Amino acid sequence: MSDKYFTINLRAYLDKDEPTYVGEESLNDLLSDFSCPKNPDVEYFLLHNAIEFTKKDQSITYLVFNAETASLVGYFSLAIKPICVQAANISKTVAKKISRVSVLDDETDSYTTAAYLIAQLGKNYSLPKEERIEGTILLGFALETIANLKYSVGGVMEFLECEDSEFLLNFYTKNHFKPFDIRITVPAHGEEPRQLHQLLKFI
Repeated sequence: MSDKYFTINLRAYLDKDEPTYVGEESLNDLLSDFSCPKNPDVEYFLLHNAIEFTKKDQSITYLVFNAETASLVGYFSLAIKPICVQAANISKTVAKKISRVSVLDDETDSYTTAAYLIAQLGKNYSLPKEERIEGTILLGFALETIANLKYSVGGVMEFLECEDSEFLLNFYTKNHFKPFDIRITVPAHGEEPRQLHQLLKFI
């Protein structure tokens, strides 16, 4: 992707057999430098959920560092999840590709399959603006990691969800993701339900 940055799987800090092992306390200190006021959910996940989710294999988080300064510039989290795509929401070309690796439910006219989920993607806004990583490069690291997984274990599709934001939708569609549905979140702790756009891309 870029010689300016490198990624580290969070497992490398948690596995005592790895030379990079630091333990949870030191890892939490490292993560505490991350700030993402533009998306509090992204910040909350890294600071409060990323370690436990990695330990439980619910998702794996990768930290992205500046190779020169060793500063934490961003992160992304990946998982494998089922995906349900309504046939009415996609083109015949996309439907043909999906049909090769999915099951069609005739009653709901939808395809169900497993896919790589980019569960979280965020850059560190605590850094000066000139030191922040570009969104396209950060996404590129996530896509490159998935491409390597595909080489080892297969799979043909990746997807993500984003807020109802014109900026985010334009960003992901410019990076070849195609919208296929909208999901309404289940509110918790008195929060209002939110609308999330679901987008997919063939690897």
